[in-house]
Amino acid sequence: MLLYVLRRLASAVSVVVATMFAGFGLFFLAPTDAAGAICGNNCSAERIAHIRASLGLDEPFLSQFGAYLTGVLVGRTYEAGGVVVECSAPCLGFSYQLNQPVTALIADALPVTVSIVAGAATVSLTVGVLTGAFAARRRGRVADRVAVAAALGLGSVPFFVVALISALYLAGTVLPRAEHIPISEDPLGWAAGLLAPWLTLGVVSAAAYTRHARAAMIESLGEDYIRTARAKGLSERRVVYRHGLRAAITPVATLFGMDVAFQLTGALFTEAIFGLPGLGVLTLRAFAVFDLPVLMGAVLVGATILVVMNLVVDIAYTVLDPRVRLT
Repeated sequence: MLLYVLRRLASAVSVVVATMFAGFGLFFLAPTDAAGAICGNNCSAERIAHIRASLGLDEPFLSQFGAYLTGVLVGRTYEAGGVVVECSAPCLGFSYQLNQPVTALIADALPVTVSIVAGAATVSLTVGVLTGAFAARRRGRVADRVAVAAALGLGSVPFFVVALISALYLAGTVLPRAEHIPISEDPLGWAAGLLAPWLTLGVVSAAAYTRHARAAMIESLGEDYIRTARAKGLSERRVVYRHGLRAAITPVATLFGMDVAFQLTGALFTEAIFGLPGLGVLTLRAFAVFDLPVLMGAVLVGATILVVMNLVVDIAYTVLDPRVRLT
């Protein structure tokens, strides 16, 4: 088990480094003046020269990437407007347009995105799996057909349409107004302010879980060990939810790992529609003004989250399904 975790951890680190290398190459080897793009409009030639010298843009690509990687690991010093700025590790760059380290900008925005994604993922997994199990137990009945039809219909509607309807007609009326309050200040206010985004993003994502959980439950309930459990006199509830659901949730866990990517993408629209200052809004603003360091930092953080989630799902297999043996 330990050897497997170490191998997966090494693979995860290599993926993050490869993403960093590819992203750095795409952003800083583009056919544009990187220093001018980073500085923004109405920027003097002297300031552009300072940025070029501070980032080492006149050096070979590998030297530039090495300096960036060193900054991520141990920190780096930048010069902004004649002022030396110390960026402590992990340093993801410096936004010359906002005059702030990228790490500080992401640190302010990331809790909002993580709160949205974590809450929405909990809603989608809980609602989807329970609905799928409910439909599987009533296979072929009216309840099963209604659940499948609702999942198909909801899954076919573009997410941003559901988000717009929720923001216009539900948030502030049926549901509390969407806002982000730090959980350390007011846990109840934090949950109430994110309830509308959680339900919007979570219910849309639950449609896929419903279909997969239903199919997995139908297959699981037809296995020999389920018939044996029933023959021993176990209650139907215990047979279904303790034995059948545990085996059926393993393929759903794979979907959950991949679904984080959709949740992060959906969070971008969620933040923009509900007016929440998260990582998605920060990335959109950086893209609008071509703030390369912020874009690079956001891509790196997003890739790291996806890699970590897939690592957690792989390790969780041993808990969900004892038949999986890792060496």
